[in-house]
Amino acid sequence: MKYPAIVALALAMLVSASTPALAESAQQSRMKECNAQAKGKMGDERKAFMKSCLSGDAAAAAAKAAPAPAAAPAKTEKAPATAPELSKSGKPLTAQQQKMKDCNVEAKGMKGLERRKFMSGCLKKK
Repeated sequence: MKYPAIVALALAMLVSASTPALAESAQQSRMKECNAQAKGKMGDERKAFMKSCLSGDAAAAAAKAAPAPAAAPAKTEKAPATAPELSKSGKPLTAQQQKMKDCNVEAKGMKGLERRKFMSGCLKKK
């Protein structure tokens, strides 16, 4: 008589444990899709888009995705010739980070003391 109760309890625990795993994978796939659609958006615009996209508001997400390319040329006209580069976290690089990146490109092929001296001078003059 104890065995059917134990089996039923084990089965119930197994079913309840597998349900969140499926929900997480669905949420993760939605996050990937929304992130891909939000490419090029930054700051408050990106936050608003991600919020509506992740909440499942597909119509709002599509509406916000469509005007973005039209708005992009207006921003590029006012922006400098090169768009600000983004860090791994998706934020624009700081002035110091941009200097480091530019100097690293120029120092390609240098090693040791030569590279150290070049980087020091490069970072001071920019």
